[in-house]
Amino acid sequence: MAHHHVEVADEQYVFRPETKRKLFYLLFAGILLFAIGLVSAITQEGKGGHHEEGHHGALHTEKMVASNDHGAAASQDHGHDAHAAGEHHETATWLKRLYTSLWQNNIFFVGLGIIGLFFVAIQYAAMAGWSAGVKRIPLAMGTWIPIAGILTLVLWFLTSHDIFHWTHSYLYDQAGAQFDKLINKKAPFFFWPLAGGTFPLFFIARMVIFFGLWYYFLTKIRKNMMDEDLDASTTYWYKNRVVSTVFLIIFGVSSSVAAWDWVMSIDTHWFSTMFGWYVFASWWVTGLAAITLIVASLKSAGYLKVVNANHLHDLGKFCFAFSIFWTYIWFAQFLLIYYANIPEETVYFIERMKNSPYSWIFYLNLILNFVLPFLLFMTRESKRQLSMLKLVCPIIIVGHWFDFFNMVTPGVMKHDGGVGLLEIGTFLIFTAAYLFVVLGSLTKLPLVGKNHPMLQESLGHHI
Repeated sequence: MAHHHVEVADEQYVFRPETKRKLFYLLFAGILLFAIGLVSAITQEGKGGHHEEGHHGALHTEKMVASNDHGAAASQDHGHDAHAAGEHHETATWLKRLYTSLWQNNIFFVGLGIIGLFFVAIQYAAMAGWSAGVKRIPLAMGTWIPIAGILTLVLWFLTSHDIFHWTHSYLYDQAGAQFDKLINKKAPFFFWPLAGGTFPLFFIARMVIFFGLWYYFLTKIRKNMMDEDLDASTTYWYKNRVVSTVFLIIFGVSSSVAAWDWVMSIDTHWFSTMFGWYVFASWWVTGLAAITLIVASLKSAGYLKVVNANHLHDLGKFCFAFSIFWTYIWFAQFLLIYYANIPEETVYFIERMKNSPYSWIFYLNLILNFVLPFLLFMTRESKRQLSMLKLVCPIIIVGHWFDFFNMVTPGVMKHDGGVGLLEIGTFLIFTAAYLFVVLGSLTKLPLVGKNHPMLQESLGHHI
């Protein structure tokens, strides 16, 4: 057994040139689709294909004649909000679509970063032994966190006026015609300690603090894992248990608030008390599918000798169980809102169920994220087959990409949204970049921690 133990633990992942080449092809395909999609969106608009119908339903004409229930005409001339209002109405549809796609993909991949870290932390906190051989894969996924943090901050400053309606100063001007009582009540949540409509200090501070904390815990856990490779004692394992427990408490709060900030506040008038759970469920099952897919791919490529059919079965069960968990949260949120039938709550679902670009995604979402994983992963055997794992996990990942699409896009684009080459291209670009970072990170450490106190247990794992 001792010999087997050493052989298992000395594996090093090699990022082979052919793998890199495949990722470059993926990136190139993404850039190509993105470019074609963007050009066609611009030309279509140039021909007058779309008219911008913004939050206030103000159609953009030469003079920006804006009159409507919010009476935007008031701020037309020299009001100090003329610029803000003008900017809001005059953003070209294609540009808004580009911004929306960037924001949606970024938030989707933020989840794929933090869930990697969350998975590792859960294994430590639960003192799990079965996962000793696969922990390095989610750890590598966590290396996306700092990149995601920079992207989120940059994209927020680039896109905020178009994606986040609450950023407009005229909504907080009590004398103005476009004063919004409801959004003004929420001002402290975004702008504290500054006045509503100025700079959202509290909002940005949360963003920076959350990413800062996640990155801090990532580096701490990673360092302890590296030290454990050099020192055979259980010291570092115990240290990681403590660090992981603290992280999990912080993550519980930060992931929920992040969901309100980055996704729910797009539909500023609407809220759901289950939304933090909902976004977490979507992120979590996507992350599990990504971990499982990478493990299955490495196993097929001859790596991870420590992983047997029982480990695959566990990962498959996770994907199966949490697809059902996501559906439960989805249904609970939907049912409560459907049953209460309060206009300001139901508007969220009506926008998504009844409007052409989103209605088919609304139903596709349930097929990809519940029906297919449920049926395909139902038997014991299916969760133990590499081929089946490699079929179902991409379905889950794509399905939840659509889930995030339907969370973000309708609130920004109204009737002008849709899934085209632009959106698909953006997703492929992000996927390629993400995989470059994760696989590059995998090469830095041995694939298995040879001094993990529960490696023996993991090798004998049987279910």
